[in-house]
Amino acid sequence: MRKILIIIVIILATLLITFILVNEPRPDGKSGVEAEQLANKILTAVNYQGWTKVGAVKWSFRDSHHFLWDKKRNLVELLWDDYKVLLNPETQAGLAYQNEALVAGKETEDLLEKAWSYFANDSFWLVAPFKLRDPGTKRELVKTDRGDALLVTYQSGGVTPGDSYLWIVDDEGLPVAWKMWVNIIPIGGMEFSWESWDTYTNGVKLASLHSGMFELEITGIATADTILEFTSGQDPFSALLKN
Repeated sequence: MRKILIIIVIILATLLITFILVNEPRPDGKSGVEAEQLANKILTAVNYQGWTKVGAVKWSFRDSHHFLWDKKRNLVELLWDDYKVLLNPETQAGLAYQNEALVAGKETEDLLEKAWSYFANDSFWLVAPFKLRDPGTKRELVKTDRGDALLVTYQSGGVTPGDSYLWIVDDEGLPVAWKMWVNIIPIGGMEFSWESWDTYTNGVKLASLHSGMFELEITGIATADTILEFTSGQDPFSALLKN
C-alpha cells in the first residue's frame, strides 16, 4: 500500500511540475483591422475561395476514425471499430449500424452523439484554417517573438465553446503551428505543428501532420467536386435521406 501511495505522489508531483513549467496564460490580443488582415492572409494562403467549391472530402484520423463528408449537403459517413454512422452534423440526426445491422433505441442516440463529437474534433484538425470566421468567432492580433499571430476564440459552437487557438504563420500566411487554450486540456498554450501541406481540388491546401507532445497524423486525404466521385456514382446517404 505504501508503495502505491509513493507512486501516486510521484505522478501527481510530475504533473504539477509539468503544469508549472509548460502552462501559459492565454495572451491578450487586439481586435480590429490588423487582426482581420492577418485572417485574410491565412485564408488566402490555404485558398479559402477554392475550399468553398469543394464538394466532398474523405480522410482517416489517426487510422481509427474514417470519414466520408458530403460537404455540399453537409452529411457525414463515419466508420470506426464495427460501427458505421450516417450523420447530419447540423441536426445531429442520423442512422447507426453495428456490423451492418441497424441499431435502434438509446444506443442509436449514444452512437450519434459520439459520431458528432468525433466529427467536430477530427475535422477541426483538418480544416480549422478555413473556420477563422465561423459564426461566434472572435479574432485578435497578438504580437509574438515569432511575428504577428492570430488568436481565434470560438465563443459558441463545437464541442467545447470558449476554446482559443493562436495561429503562428510563415511569411506567406500559411500556418506552421498553433497554441491551444481548450477546456479538455488543463495545460494552456500547448503547441502542435501544422505541417506536411499538400494541394488538393481547386488549389486547396491541407496539412496532414501535427507534432507536439505527441504526433497526430491524418491519412487518406482526398477531395472531389461531388461525393459520387468517391462512391462510383452511388449515394451513400440514400438511407438517411429516406429516413
